[in-house]
Amino acid sequence: MDHVLECSGYDFVKANIVRGQGCYLFDDHDNKFIDFEAGVWCTSLGHNHPLINQAIKRQIDDIAHLGFRYTNDIVEETAVKVLDTVGLPDGKCVFLSSGSEAVELGVQIARCLSSRPLFLTLSNSYLSAYGDSGKRNSDGWFCFDWVKCNDCITSKCTPQCLCLKEIPIANIGGLILEPGNTSGLVKLPPKKLVQALEALIKQQNGIIMVDEVTTGLGRTGNWYGFQHYSLQPDIIAIGKGLGNGYPVSAVIMTDNIALRLEKTDFHYAQSHQNDALGCAVAKEVITVMQTEELVKRSKLVGDKFLNALKLLAQRYSSIKDVRGRGLMLAVEFNSKDKESPLPLVFEKLLEKGFLVGYIPVANLIRFYPALTIKEADIEKMLKVFEQVLGEISKY
Repeated sequence: MDHVLECSGYDFVKANIVRGQGCYLFDDHDNKFIDFEAGVWCTSLGHNHPLINQAIKRQIDDIAHLGFRYTNDIVEETAVKVLDTVGLPDGKCVFLSSGSEAVELGVQIARCLSSRPLFLTLSNSYLSAYGDSGKRNSDGWFCFDWVKCNDCITSKCTPQCLCLKEIPIANIGGLILEPGNTSGLVKLPPKKLVQALEALIKQQNGIIMVDEVTTGLGRTGNWYGFQHYSLQPDIIAIGKGLGNGYPVSAVIMTDNIALRLEKTDFHYAQSHQNDALGCAVAKEVITVMQTEELVKRSKLVGDKFLNALKLLAQRYSSIKDVRGRGLMLAVEFNSKDKESPLPLVFEKLLEKGFLVGYIPVANLIRFYPALTIKEADIEKMLKVFEQVLGEISKY
């Protein structure tokens, strides 16, 4: 990779992966790895899914790219399919290329319709790689620090809460919520807090937008992460799993938001907006998820996986915390004399053929496998993981 700029913030793992099949990856020596990251959390149906590949081949033989001025039935059919997953049959969609772009467009739409200068989001939200939503400057955003809320013992958030009183609500035009991924840290905000924030925004006639790029499409054991909070969003950004590795994303909006927007002079156009090929992939991904009941499976398999990790946490003091929802799970480690066992855990799992998420600064490994992962493969990983935990406890 001498001629590839390394700018992601993550070191390259020199594995030279050359093919994938389901949840398995193979290097150029035919060594097999079980993928517990689903790429960058994108291959929700596994690598090289035959039905997705067939959909790509069918569409690419017809037309891949047409341009945003021209219609194609596959785009409308996919919009209907996507809107069905969120229960918005009268809503509208825009199809784009990446999750960051979907979030940024959603924020631009909300800005267009809001008369107030600030948007509210949680302090550790990722949202986007660029733009307004990526920078979150103080003149346009209020980032709510909810660390204290984790330890709050009250059954319900109230307007009298000192933390909530810090929010300059008179200047807030909307809530932009990422329901639990937080850059792969798997920080899950309390339901009572999210519902209190929603109530504050709705009292102001503000806009509720959710970033479901990571948490959507079955990842958390529901179709969407916001469903764990009983929210009623106005705008939803989705991506990653929508394309199963193909770059497609979408912005979903209610019919009310669409009607309001169409009365303004708002414009947004990019080269791959509403591409036929991306829409064909998205439509097939949702069809497979529905046919194979993968959202339900994510919850059932994820609950078993989470419980198994919690049992390991009870046995090994090196584990500080286990948390997650559906197939979005994380294990945080304790540091011993300022030296974390995490690098050794990651290296040993990789040596044994398990590719997991790894965040050194957070002392954390994570598991975001495809929703199709075999329970037997989870059990294999857990067995090796326990062996590794036993080894590092001797240091």
